[in-house]
Amino acid sequence: MPGPLNGITVVELAGLGPGPWAGTVLADLGAEVVRVERLRPSPLEWVPHQRDPLNRGRRSVAIDVKSEEGREAVLRMVERADVLLEGFRPGVTERLGLGPDVCHGRNPGLVYARVTGWGQEGPLADTAGHDIDYIAVAGALGSIGRPGEAPVAPVNYLGDYAGGGMLVVVGILAALVERSASGMGQVVDAAMVDGVALIQLLTYSLLGAGLWRDERGVNMLDGAAPFYDTYECSDGEYVAVGALEPQFFAELVAGLGIDVDPAAQLDTSGWDGLRATIAAAFRSRSRDEWAEVFAGTDACVAPVLSLGEAPRHPHLAERGTYVEVDGVVQPAPAPRFSRSVPPDPVTPPMRGVDTVDVLGELGYDEAAIAALREGGVIV
Repeated sequence: MPGPLNGITVVELAGLGPGPWAGTVLADLGAEVVRVERLRPSPLEWVPHQRDPLNRGRRSVAIDVKSEEGREAVLRMVERADVLLEGFRPGVTERLGLGPDVCHGRNPGLVYARVTGWGQEGPLADTAGHDIDYIAVAGALGSIGRPGEAPVAPVNYLGDYAGGGMLVVVGILAALVERSASGMGQVVDAAMVDGVALIQLLTYSLLGAGLWRDERGVNMLDGAAPFYDTYECSDGEYVAVGALEPQFFAELVAGLGIDVDPAAQLDTSGWDGLRATIAAAFRSRSRDEWAEVFAGTDACVAPVLSLGEAPRHPHLAERGTYVEVDGVVQPAPAPRFSRSVPPDPVTPPMRGVDTVDVLGELGYDEAAIAALREGGVIV
């Protein structure tokens, strides 16, 4: 059975970061995504096209959108699409002749989704940036790390994907729902700084209630609490401990075999001593031995796995959280649905492989396609 977005058509203008991730999620959910590729790959496209899971699930066309003929081809796609997804700096698509006004002139019901770092307006809107810059300004980066040490960059998970890609997917889905009532499209402005701010709702709630200190590594959820932290084991590997609730802390103490009064859990004056006791216990066995000790308990202890190990974890393996496609291990589509189950991922297409077919569907005959090829408009 097709996925829940079966029947939705998305035109994705190829970019980097959150845009491709969002396009992948929409394709995983069953949308027909047609990516408009550059004629030549970007210098930042480090992974070969057919080996990159961020290219899966799409049709691929390669068109010079800077040419008049290429722009017209994209606008014909827009006429039939439900969504246009772009991740350029503000004003770029307008200069290309593919801005919201032009596209809505061709298709008033189009959801025009824009994902950027700074958003479409504001003093920084036109400046360059990357994930680390957006999470820095939004307050998230400053709260990650140990006290007295430099902030720790959490790969590019928070800005590009949680704050950007996920936000624009939510915006697209919400706009499609609204369109079902109004019949009208609209522009979705998804900024990574906004998304990162949004995922800090709990932190700001605690800060406003006086339960969070605006410092790094001194709060219960940022590593200051000895029962919510990581610990090194005898083999140099680590376990993660998240025993927040008293009953879970009691199971942690019991599993470690240490003599600790459960009432001492929230006595911050004794946290240094408690941390030393827990750390010494964990250093007595290997990570995997501790994983066996705490398996099936509510102590909230988990092994810290590498990227290579995670797909082999028994729980993730049984759920099929990761899949392997032509030798490339990658996350499986999520979430899961009881009826409209999306198809399994397949190898991404070659760059531009669908150009001729898509143009044919748009009404271009063989002579017109040959002229575009000879003119360097398509590959």
